[in-house]
Amino acid sequence: MSQHGVGPRAITRSVAFLTAGLLAVPALAGCGSEDPSGKPLAGQDIQPAPRDRIADGGTLRWAVDSVPDTLNTFQSDADATTTRVAQAVLPSMFRMDASGRPERNPAYLESAEVVETEPKQVVLYKLNQQAVWSDGREVGAADFAAQWRALSGKDTAYWTARNAGYDRIQKIERGDSALEVRVTFSRPYADWRSLFSPLYPKDVMGTPDSFNDGARKKLKVTAGPFTVKKVDGDDEKITLARNPRWWGEPAKLSEIELRTVPRDKRASELAAGTLDLAEIDPAAARRITLAARPRSSSSPLMGPDADRSAADSLRSWAVANGSDEDAADEETVARKKLRRAAVKYARQQRALSGFEVRKSLEPAYTQLALNGAEGPLTDERVRRAVARALDRKELAQAVLKPLGLPAVPVGSHLALSGQAHYADNSGALGGQDTKEAQALLADAGWVRGGPVEEQKKEKAAGPEGEEADDTGEDDKAQHGPDPAGHLARDGKQYQRHQGGAPGAYAPRGTAAPANQEAARLAKNGKALTLRFVLPSGPGSRTLRTVADRISRMLERVGIGTEISKVSDESYFKDHIASGQYDLALYSWPATAYPATDARPVFAKPVPAADGSLNVEQNYTRVGTDQVDQLFDEAVATLDEGESRSLIRKADSRIWAAAGSIPLFQRPQLLAARKNLVNAGAFGFGTPVYEDMGFLKKGAKPASGPSAKGSSAR
Repeated sequence: MSQHGVGPRAITRSVAFLTAGLLAVPALAGCGSEDPSGKPLAGQDIQPAPRDRIADGGTLRWAVDSVPDTLNTFQSDADATTTRVAQAVLPSMFRMDASGRPERNPAYLESAEVVETEPKQVVLYKLNQQAVWSDGREVGAADFAAQWRALSGKDTAYWTARNAGYDRIQKIERGDSALEVRVTFSRPYADWRSLFSPLYPKDVMGTPDSFNDGARKKLKVTAGPFTVKKVDGDDEKITLARNPRWWGEPAKLSEIELRTVPRDKRASELAAGTLDLAEIDPAAARRITLAARPRSSSSPLMGPDADRSAADSLRSWAVANGSDEDAADEETVARKKLRRAAVKYARQQRALSGFEVRKSLEPAYTQLALNGAEGPLTDERVRRAVARALDRKELAQAVLKPLGLPAVPVGSHLALSGQAHYADNSGALGGQDTKEAQALLADAGWVRGGPVEEQKKEKAAGPEGEEADDTGEDDKAQHGPDPAGHLARDGKQYQRHQGGAPGAYAPRGTAAPANQEAARLAKNGKALTLRFVLPSGPGSRTLRTVADRISRMLERVGIGTEISKVSDESYFKDHIASGQYDLALYSWPATAYPATDARPVFAKPVPAADGSLNVEQNYTRVGTDQVDQLFDEAVATLDEGESRSLIRKADSRIWAAAGSIPLFQRPQLLAARKNLVNAGAFGFGTPVYEDMGFLKKGAKPASGPSAKGSSAR
């Protein structure tokens, strides 16, 4: 999945299970009495503090990736900042707890439950009687009904990105009082808690014009602890102000300023005092950790005379290394520039000592995607061999261990440890096993050192066939693929090719090829070489590290890789969504509602009327009717235990097909001013915006075990 999450609900959310009998799936987790969901691997790290220790007022300056094109989370160009604004200013009937499970939001709901199942499912919402919009009108059934009509999919004049769940509603009506809303479903819907979060006022949802355009750059009516004060496209910031009509605990902050700051500029902006909270990369985290250490006179960049010490050290170096007067003169300008840079760095380090790194794990995981639509990976045995060649624990350790975070491989495509649907189903595929990988490749006809016809060298993958510079880290991979999934709907490049004989694991005892020298595997005159496409923008260093290790692991079993680095702008549009890759790394957000959100990610691609392949968001293009059926049954099952069991079965079959291999949960690193409380690395939990603020002078955060927790360390 891309490195920052659009919220799980902002993404409408993969893989071929072979013919029954060809592949034995181990006993499925979740069928016994023991709950396999476990606990979150890392807790929140937000420096919790009670409200009476927090000062009233102040502005929180929070770095974001962009000022969004829309404030309507149900539109295709919504992004992570859209979600952040919605969380602060709009009602959500349910929010996520620290384990990534939905919980009733008491600010808006007194209760919500299924009150009838026959002849139709009926959910009764009882609203908080104090809940009002910022114009003074009560939050009520009219708002629920307007949102349902806009998102039901029946009126194509509404430009919606998703309607999952809303298309199952038959009617919405007022209950016995104005505070009750009855929602009747035409078909059972297990994920009903996913609906009306966020809830927009009927002023936004009431007409196609107001939906399509009215909430793109402003939200006149809100109902949260904050309101949208100003969206400034020129200064690239959004200002949220305390809502005077908020009925809950009043927001401690006067304002929250969401400022667009590129990730590679955030450390310097923090040092300049223009930010209080920012998501950062590992390099910036190391700088802040170093700056927070006690200063020592033995450290020229950390001591009280840092500026003078750094300059003296550089001057001494220049004198000691100068070969003659002319050389010294020529080096003078360079030395001065270097000295100024060192002095600037030292000053920044002193400023950064006022911050700390708060870390957890994101509700998202990074995966290796295998394109099953063309090339060698159409053969499920080759995909499975790739998977069996990987040491997922080693990959997790390479990324997470240096950060002091739990380095545990992800065991599910559909949930993360601690979430209700989680179970480690990776046993359906099997762990790292070089001999098994080699046997699978031999069974698929790939021969070590076989004859290879000379091929005309093709251009590297890219919008113009050029390799990008080896710099930066993938920002799109942080945020997840296109929220609407519309990039994957065009082009005949999605046509699937039939390749490879049916089969699963080679029979046990099948001998690996006798020739174990370094020669590449080959078949039909072609070497087994896979195109490995990576983004090249700021922040992709971690992905490159992972890709390099994967390439070495594949080399051991005779699979070659050609790594092509492409621009962030073209990575998903021109490569992942269009199928122009064999291997790729990107991230998906976890969701509390996998039956709804994950289905389009793992649905079997189907031919469209124009002959292309509609892949929805299944960019690996590997899927089966059996997986689809399990999702359909899970979403229509109101028994929560049975629904979870069906989701875990679907995940086992997704693992077995090896279209995508979950690797590790993504690290979440935030730099926070030391006196900022109730904010930082939120992990699974939805932020509580009204409780964020700065400590009173002399006050300390909560005593006892903090939300950092030993699990996050």
